[in-house]
Amino acid sequence: MAVERIDPPRTGGERETLRAYLDFHRATLVMKCDGLTDEQLRRRASPPSTLSLLGLVRHLAEVERAWFRRVVGGEDVPLAWSPEGDYQAAYDARGCARAEAFAAWEAEVAHARRIEAAAPSLDTAYHAARWGEEVSLRTVMLHLIHEYARHNGHADFLREAVDGTTGA
Repeated sequence: MAVERIDPPRTGGERETLRAYLDFHRATLVMKCDGLTDEQLRRRASPPSTLSLLGLVRHLAEVERAWFRRVVGGEDVPLAWSPEGDYQAAYDARGCARAEAFAAWEAEVAHARRIEAAAPSLDTAYHAARWGEEVSLRTVMLHLIHEYARHNGHADFLREAVDGTTGA
């Protein structure tokens, strides 16, 4: 599953730059998983933690779903891996295959891109029930960039533990 990672612009509009950085981090996650077997993708970093590369893919699918479909899009959809709303459930990928996790993640990214493109402005506010307050599209996009950047740091260590590969 090779992916081309874009180089975010050094100048440009705010929305274009936010989109580019979010796509850069999405592509980084895919690169960290490239070339590994399902078993390698499910390998846990340091048991008893269930954190694995595949768990990160599942978690970030949930993050995309929660923020773009539920908050910005206003859709009444449950979490993909926990109808009870337990975000931690996605991390446990023991019974999951690459195809399932990446299909869910790719679908959520496609929804997110569509919803973001349709939003009128970065200043448009949406109710984030989890936080109990209004958030702008700008905040949502920055939050997703933060989520990916943090978890891509985890992915660096996970990948190195699997096969020694470093760098992005």
